[in-house]
Amino acid sequence: MEAMHDYRPDSHQATKDVAGKNMFGDTFRNYETSSRQAVVEESYRKQHTQMTVEYVEQMHDKWLDFNHGDYTIEEVIKMLDQLVDDSDPDVDIPNSVHDFQTAERIRKKWPEHDWMHLVGLLHDLGKVMALWGEPQWAVVGDTFPVGCKHSDKIVFAHQFAGNPDKDDELYGTDNGIYEEKCGLDALTMSWGHDEYMYQMLKRNGCTIPEEGLAMIRFHSFYPWHDQGAYQHLTTEYDEEVIKPWVKEFNTFDLYSKGDETPECEKLWEEYYQPLCEKYGVGGIMSW
Repeated sequence: MEAMHDYRPDSHQATKDVAGKNMFGDTFRNYETSSRQAVVEESYRKQHTQMTVEYVEQMHDKWLDFNHGDYTIEEVIKMLDQLVDDSDPDVDIPNSVHDFQTAERIRKKWPEHDWMHLVGLLHDLGKVMALWGEPQWAVVGDTFPVGCKHSDKIVFAHQFAGNPDKDDELYGTDNGIYEEKCGLDALTMSWGHDEYMYQMLKRNGCTIPEEGLAMIRFHSFYPWHDQGAYQHLTTEYDEEVIKPWVKEFNTFDLYSKGDETPECEKLWEEYYQPLCEKYGVGGIMSW
């Protein structure tokens, strides 16, 4: 396996403004005046008031035994044709289309990193939890650590006034349950599709490199990788190696949203199915 840190993206090139524009000139991540404002804001209100340490522990118990069914990647991609993300102000297309858009953009920019193409395809598949009965506020949306003070850099941060952990004498402090500079791996993140998909791939023997798995696990952690929050809890390695890769990935996750719809079935058969085989996720897996 190649050492990915020897090929990491330039830290300056990987810091594009995420409030960018698509091919139509529309601004992405518009949380103030988007056409989906009411749906998005209500989804975040539910998340911010109910996402507590106790709730995350319950979700770990519920989901991390991976006993919700045995499916292939292709089957789950097709399932996601039924889902439109309530937290996303930018798009109202099925998630499966967005996954192929993201993967194809990465493929053009980073042809030598086929593992990253696969990350683009897989990164949102954890949203399948919403099709298996989990409310969308516990599946989608920006993520953040629980067990410490909520950053004001989180979107709709004022909504945390209704979260009971805010007034806890430990959880309400800057470090909370963590040690200073403990590192990303030591954080308990808010529950959602990122953490679920990361843990599912690890459990099922996926061989995507560490940086690629970190893209999946932290691509929604915008308060950290975009706004600079929580750096008192991260390490130099997190900031210098992992963050540039996560930020690079997010430029594709965001800026592909205005792309044309790709020929998903053809791409799957000719390229992505063999890629799944290469990285250990080509068969039936436990979800």
